[in-house]
Amino acid sequence: MALLDDDRLFPAEGRTRDLARALYQGVKDLPILSPHGHTDPRWFAEDEAFPDPAQLIVTPDHYVFRMLCSQGVPLADLGVPRVDGGWTETDGRKIWQLFAQHYHLLRGTPSRLWLDYSFQNVFGIDRRLTADTAEWYYDHIAECLSRPEYRPRALFERFGIEAIATTEAATDDLRWHKMIRASGWQGRVLTAYRPDGVVDPEMGGFADNVALMGQQTGFDTTTWAGYLDAHRARRAFFIEHGATSSDHGHPTARTEDMPQPEAAVLFAKALRGECSAEEADAFRGQMLTEMARMSLEDGLVLQIHSGSRRNHSGPVMAMFGRDKGFDIPGRTDYVTALRPLLNAVGMRADLTVILFTLDETAYARELAPLAGVYPCLRLGPPWWFHDSAEGMMRFREMTTETAGFYNTVGFNDDTRAFCSIPARHDVARRVDCSWLATLVATGRLAEDEAPELAQELTYGLAKRAYKL
Repeated sequence: MALLDDDRLFPAEGRTRDLARALYQGVKDLPILSPHGHTDPRWFAEDEAFPDPAQLIVTPDHYVFRMLCSQGVPLADLGVPRVDGGWTETDGRKIWQLFAQHYHLLRGTPSRLWLDYSFQNVFGIDRRLTADTAEWYYDHIAECLSRPEYRPRALFERFGIEAIATTEAATDDLRWHKMIRASGWQGRVLTAYRPDGVVDPEMGGFADNVALMGQQTGFDTTTWAGYLDAHRARRAFFIEHGATSSDHGHPTARTEDMPQPEAAVLFAKALRGECSAEEADAFRGQMLTEMARMSLEDGLVLQIHSGSRRNHSGPVMAMFGRDKGFDIPGRTDYVTALRPLLNAVGMRADLTVILFTLDETAYARELAPLAGVYPCLRLGPPWWFHDSAEGMMRFREMTTETAGFYNTVGFNDDTRAFCSIPARHDVARRVDCSWLATLVATGRLAEDEAPELAQELTYGLAKRAYKL
């Protein structure tokens, strides 16, 4: 029994479905570009077998365990590590059985599509996961993981990944990227510069992180000028290890362009831990503009992931730490927030700023009009809660008329779950082909233009936007 319908996500109407199917056949086997994500570079550096099915598929994937958590399944029972030193389940079989007993909770969700794709196409499974099949599933996947062809590098090549970018903190030593290079393996694993820990005064350890950056670079990071120079040096270090982008996860899209003396005063206050919430937000906003100016110097693409109210649950944050499924979307003002940055550098065609959002209400009202006129702006694909068939289609419907296709950057998967990468890209390719087929069927796009656009949305836009 196949777990997946061959025509999944295609339009129901016959002619449009046929158009979508034909377009999909032309792009389904194109290489995968994954220019932003959170896979662990250590996997590719050491190329060791994944420990067990639970640690590969359940424990690292907050898309999966947040749903189970919402139905009362404790995170510790799913093997999610605790930062407070408390107990967490380590028996992979027990975790997998619990996961299987609750697999029905994922019906209709993107995670169900991704997981069934992985089970069928990565592990060759032809039966549904249930409490009754859980043990068979575990044994089958565990046996697969023991084979050389299921090691990280082999899967990387099997998935058809041309390039993948991980995301590291500004102070990371990039040891795993160095090891990958030294190994002689030809897989292209890039890093991305993520300076949140040294630009957010409200993040724990901010002053210590800034001091460490000073030690790493030899610049005096107690001064504003030295702090900026240290950023330039760290960015250069990341570029040496393949980085083509920086990534900024800010609560808001706020930008500032203060006079330099005023920014220096605010920086000194941030180092002393004396910033109010308003001042901390202003400092983060100033640093987005500073990062944009540095991108004009060194060529890094600037990604802004804003609108996430991160770590919403205080108790979960205290017990399990960051990135445990409790980041929640919030309303975001882009028109006002981005204006200082855009007034400073927005007309520069040699700068690329990619905007991601969790606020769908801003697509047609704000984001598409902004990207449809400012040369530096591009729209990132639907992210996290909108990384779904419906979310992708809404994105195309609300942005294409104003921003067109060429002010978007294709798709990236933004995932920690390695085996979901080809599944996510497959969903994006099917949805984009369905949207193009709809445009053709309704007379808004010439049929001979659709295959070229399908290639662009699948491959070309991401390759150019991220300089890959």
